Amino acid sequence: MAAREKRLTIALAGNPNAGKTTIFNQLTGARQKVGNWSGVTVEKKEGSLTFRDYDITVVDLPGIYSLTAYSIEEVVARNYILEEHPDVVVDILDASNIERNLYLAVQLIELNIPLVFAMNMVDVAKARGIIIDYDQLSRLLGVPMVQTVGTKGQGISGLIDTVIGVATGKDPTSRHIHVNYGKEIEEEIVNIKGVIRKDPDLYRSYYPRWFALKLLERDRLVEERARKSAAGHEIMAQVERSRHRIQSILGDDPETAIAEARYGFISGALKETMRLSLADKKTISDKIDQVLTNRLLGFPVFLFFMYSLFQATFTIGAYPVEWIEKGVELLSGFATSHMAPGLLRDMVTGGVISGVGGVIVFLPNILLLFLGISLFEDTGYMARAAFIMDRIMHSLGLHGKSFIPLLMGFGCNVPAIMATRTLESRRDRLLTILINPLMSCSARLPVYVLLAGAFFPHAAGNVIFGIYILGVVLAILVGRVMSVTIFKGESAPFVLELPPYRLPTLKSVFLHMWENTRVYLQKMGGVVLAFSIVIWFLGTFPRNIEYSQAYTAKIKVLEESMAEMERAGGKARGRIVMLKEQIKRLKSSIEEERLANSYIGRIGKAIEPVIAPLGFDWKLGVSLVTGFVAKEVVVSTMSVLYQAGEEDTSSLQRALRNSGIDRCTALSFMVFVLIYVPCMVTVVTIWRETASVGWAVFSVGYLMVLAWIVAFVTKVTCAFVIV
Repeated sequence: MAAREKRLTIALAGNPNAGKTTIFNQLTGARQKVGNWSGVTVEKKEGSLTFRDYDITVVDLPGIYSLTAYSIEEVVARNYILEEHPDVVVDILDASNIERNLYLAVQLIELNIPLVFAMNMVDVAKARGIIIDYDQLSRLLGVPMVQTVGTKGQGISGLIDTVIGVATGKDPTSRHIHVNYGKEIEEEIVNIKGVIRKDPDLYRSYYPRWFALKLLERDRLVEERARKSAAGHEIMAQVERSRHRIQSILGDDPETAIAEARYGFISGALKETMRLSLADKKTISDKIDQVLTNRLLGFPVFLFFMYSLFQATFTIGAYPVEWIEKGVELLSGFATSHMAPGLLRDMVTGGVISGVGGVIVFLPNILLLFLGISLFEDTGYMARAAFIMDRIMHSLGLHGKSFIPLLMGFGCNVPAIMATRTLESRRDRLLTILINPLMSCSARLPVYVLLAGAFFPHAAGNVIFGIYILGVVLAILVGRVMSVTIFKGESAPFVLELPPYRLPTLKSVFLHMWENTRVYLQKMGGVVLAFSIVIWFLGTFPRNIEYSQAYTAKIKVLEESMAEMERAGGKARGRIVMLKEQIKRLKSSIEEERLANSYIGRIGKAIEPVIAPLGFDWKLGVSLVTGFVAKEVVVSTMSVLYQAGEEDTSSLQRALRNSGIDRCTALSFMVFVLIYVPCMVTVVTIWRETASVGWAVFSVGYLMVLAWIVAFVTKVTCAFVIV
C-alpha cells in the first residue's frame, strides 16, 4: 500500500452521554485541536493518532439523537458525513441504553456508508443485567461491532483494527442491509427513486434510497436540494403523491410510519439478541439518585457541592497563587534592574507585567473551577443538577431545559448562549439568552478572588459562593418577570435524560479542564496584554501636567534635611523616619494627581458622578469601562492604576485596602461586576444568536440598570448591617 493510502479519516457519531468524547480522548490524547465548523458556531473537535502504518485523523461530530435536520448539530453531523466522505464512521452506542441508541445507528445504516459500531459501556450494561449477543446483533445489522469501556480504555485497539478492516474492505461482517418499511412505503420509495434517476447528478451525489426516505419525512434540507434539481418540479410532485397515498392507506403521516418501522426493526433485532438476567435489579446509579435527585434532599445536596467547589477554588488555590505572585514580583524586579530607565521600561513593568501578571496569578483558581465543573460533567452529576433545577424553574414559569445552557454560563457565557439552539421555541431561546449573562462566568472569578481576599480574608470562599448564588437567584427572578411580561406564554415540556454515573478518567477530566483553561491563557497573550498596554498609555500621557503644588521642590528640601540628619546621626533617627514618610506621601500625591489628569483619569472623572453613589472612585469606574472588552481586564486595569508608585508589584490587595475602599464598596463592586454589561464577545454573540441588534442593546441596557440598583442596595444594606 502506498504511503498516501495509509491515511484514514474517521468520524465519531453518537447520542449525547454515550461516551463519544471519552472514546475521542482515548484515541487522540492531547493531539487535539478545537475550532468551529465552517459557517456555524458549533464546536469542531479534531484529533490524530498513529496506529501501525496508518496516520488516522479523528473528527468528533456533535452529539445527536437522529439524522433528521431539526437542529444545527444534526445538520453539521449529517453534512460532514455526506459531503466530506470520511473513510469510516464510528457510531458510539451506549450498551446500557441500547434501544434508544440504535435509532441513530439505523439511520446511519440507511446512508450506505462504511460503518463500525462501538458498543460502549458494556460493563454498565452487564451490571444492569443486560445480556446482548453482540456477534449475532452485528451479523443482523451488517455492521462490525466492538465492545468498549471508554473510561478504562478497553477495546480501543480492537476498535482501530476493525476501522482499518472496514476501510480496506477486509472486514467479513460489513454488508449493507435495507430496513423494510412495509409494502406501501417501499413501493413509494421505488417510485421516488425512479424520478430522482432523471437527474443523474443528484442520483450520483446521494444514496437514492436514503434521499427518497428523507423526502417522505419532509426533511427541509433534502427538499431544498431536490427543488434545485433539474427534475425538481417532477420530484416534488411525486413526493406529494407518495405521501398522500401512504397517509390514506396507513392512516398516519409518513414520518410517523417510518419512525415506527425503524423502532419495529430495532425491537425485532433486540428480541433475537438481548435478554435480561435474573440479576436485573436497581443499579448503583438508581440508588445514588434516590438521594441526589430526591425532592427534599436534591437541592440542598446540589448547594453543598457548589459551596464546596467555591471554597476549594479559593482555599486550595491560595497556595499556588502565592507562588505565581512571587514569580511575577521577581520578573518585575529583573526587568527593572536590567532595563534602562525610560518609557519602555515603564511600559514593560507598569503595563505588561503589572497588567498581565495581575490576572495570570488567578490561573490556579480558574483551573480548580474548571476541574470541579469537569468532574460534575464526566460523572453524570451535571445532568442531575439540571434535573433538580428543572422543578424550581418550572414553578417560576421558566423552561427547565434552559438550565443546561445556564449551567454552562459558569464557564463562559459565549458557548452557553450558543447552546440555547437546542431549545425548540424562539420565546424560550430569547428568554434564556437574556438571563444567561447573570450566570457568573469564569472571567469574573479573578475580580471576586482579588477583592474577597483583600477585604474578607477569613470568609472569602463564603463571599464568592454568595456572589454566584446571587447571580442564579437574579437569573430566576428576572426570567420570571420577563416570562410574564415580554415573553408571555407557556414553556415547552421537557424530558431530560439522566446518564448513568461514571468514574471519570484522569485523561478526560484534565483534557476538559485544559480546553477551557487554554481560552483563558489565550486571552492573557491577546486581549489582556493589548489592553494592559493601552491602559498604561492612557495613564502615562499627557506628560506635561501642571501640578497644584511644587512637589519636586518640597521633596528636594526634605531630602536635603534628611541627608544632614543622617550625617549628624544619633538622636535624629526618629526625625529621619518622619521625613521619609513625608517624602513617600508627597510622591504618592504626585502619582495621584498625575493619574487624575491623565487621559484615563479624565475618562474616569467623566463617569464618576454616575457611580459615586455606589462608593466607586474614578479608578474603579475606569476598571468597569475596560471590563467591557473582557472581564479579566478589570483586574489588569486595577493593577496598573492602584499600584503606580508601589515598589512591591504583588501588593495589589494591600494597595486597594490603603486606597480608601471599604468592605461595603468592595462587596458592591463585586455585585456590579457580576451583573453589568457582559464582555464584548458575549454582546456580539447575543446579536448573532437573536439576529437582532435590538435584543443586544436591550440586554446591555437592562443589565446596566439592574447592576446599579442591586449594587446600590448592597452598599446601603452592608453599611446598615456593619453599623
